[in-house]
Amino acid sequence: MSAVADLQAPAAGLLPAALAEKLTDEQCQALAEAPRGQRLAMLAAALARPEIEVLPALAAAAGLEVASNLEADAEARGLLPARLVHEYQIIPLQLARASTTPSLPVPDLERPLHLAAAWLPDADMAAWIRTFTARPLRWHLAVPERVHQLIIENFGVGAGSLEDGEEDYIAPAAQAAAEEVVDEEAAVVRFVTDVISQAVADQATDIHFEPQEAQLRIRYRVDGLLVPVPVPENLLRFQDAIISRLKIMARMNISEKRLPQDGRINFRAGGVTLDIRVSTVPTIYAESISLRLLNQKKEAFSMDRLGMSLEEQAAIGEVLDTPHGIILVTGPTGSGKSTSLNAFLRKINSTDLRIITIEDPIEYEVPGVNQMQVRPEIGLTFAEALRHVLRQDPDVIMVGEIRDRDTAEIAIRASLTGHLVFSTLHTNDAPGAITRLVDMGIEPFLVASAIELVIAQRLVRRLCPECSRPAPISRVKLVETLAILGCDPKEGVGVTELAAPVGCDRCRGTGYRGRIGIFEIFRLNEEMHQLVLKRESTRTLAECARRHGMRTLGQSGWEKVRRGHTTFDEVLRVITVVDK
Repeated sequence: MSAVADLQAPAAGLLPAALAEKLTDEQCQALAEAPRGQRLAMLAAALARPEIEVLPALAAAAGLEVASNLEADAEARGLLPARLVHEYQIIPLQLARASTTPSLPVPDLERPLHLAAAWLPDADMAAWIRTFTARPLRWHLAVPERVHQLIIENFGVGAGSLEDGEEDYIAPAAQAAAEEVVDEEAAVVRFVTDVISQAVADQATDIHFEPQEAQLRIRYRVDGLLVPVPVPENLLRFQDAIISRLKIMARMNISEKRLPQDGRINFRAGGVTLDIRVSTVPTIYAESISLRLLNQKKEAFSMDRLGMSLEEQAAIGEVLDTPHGIILVTGPTGSGKSTSLNAFLRKINSTDLRIITIEDPIEYEVPGVNQMQVRPEIGLTFAEALRHVLRQDPDVIMVGEIRDRDTAEIAIRASLTGHLVFSTLHTNDAPGAITRLVDMGIEPFLVASAIELVIAQRLVRRLCPECSRPAPISRVKLVETLAILGCDPKEGVGVTELAAPVGCDRCRGTGYRGRIGIFEIFRLNEEMHQLVLKRESTRTLAECARRHGMRTLGQSGWEKVRRGHTTFDEVLRVITVVDK
């Protein structure tokens, strides 16, 4: 079967014999029962080979070609219903023209319909598609993530759920329970599930439902950036029902639309368990709803996976071995502070230490650690919880955040009485944590005695390993950027090119996949102790720390750029540069 031939093989859609013989019967059965978009990943895992190798092998065994750099065919988009496209994970494909030579026009019904599929097509797919178009079908295999992304971009997230029910198509997976007419309540339930599930697939940390004039805008926060989500054209019609559904899931008062409300949702879908924090605020058009997604089974990060160099790990590890003192992690919201604290806890966790955490919310479950959730609505604040925790004979205490003077005072006194205390603070840089505590009203001699280490951090987007390529950089731009970051221009000597984003199907055209941390590690010495006692400014403390070898956020960022992990633009985006 050629790559451009119509689907005729009776066994189409099944795993070719050349690959099937390498799997057990159970693995073949699991592939057949899995959603089409997940089969390539399952096959790659079964063969113990990367997906990037398995895809062309699968295509070759089936007599198909692999389509890359996909572009959807906007003209053909209206031929197929959204539910069919979502169910079968296919997208009409726009192929680049091989020649600019004029040719005779081809009648619409004779023009091939090129379809990119996440898995091998089968006879049922072809039969359903032919009920909507008589054009000859031409099949191509493509990266499942990119096919799914194009479906979202062109049809909208959850479009298959909210689609009107006039068409004859009923998704095969739902045939037993489906009806000809879409029930609005059931459609909204499916739509909300689709939106959350897609956010999980995109590794989003937040979902925002924002009522605007004549539209309901949905945005995800992915890798720290807000990304608009394509939505179905008829979404506005379901706006009130969607908002009510979210409030019902969060056990809120759906009749109260004038006041902000907070709630939480326990969401389970596709083997994923989420603890979702929900917040509503009234706006001029309707209630705006924000969801913070906390994956209870999310894999915890080690210090190495956070992006810490061996030198940084050694500096932190030295302090983690001390029996008392405070270790602070600072940075803005979303900079990975809780993730770092969790990595530190896992580093020291052992059977001979009693570790208690006070968190809001509990983002990771740590085996063997006693974790407490604060509940301000009933008086269980960080400060109140910390008072009681001190009576629990702890060796190590983690306080999710120092928000007020009471919490700061108790944490500092706990560290001075033989406890190792971890916490976070909102400051721009590491030395700023010292002056922030003094500004809260803590005596400087207590701060100087208790604080062992302060780590400021940011998260930058990591370059996609599949498509990033070296690009030349001018000496002038390099020197200027290093100066902005507070680095010595001599560090750029000999550098003529740096890794740059390109964009591919694996990273959905962004050039970035995931994030990596940059760190500023501040440890007090005797000279800095004296500066703290004199209530010196953050700038004076920072200058002293740099003289004693502290590497700033800018310098840490340059190190990540030089190693090809990220770009100057990313580092500059997340750093607030202070006059040097």
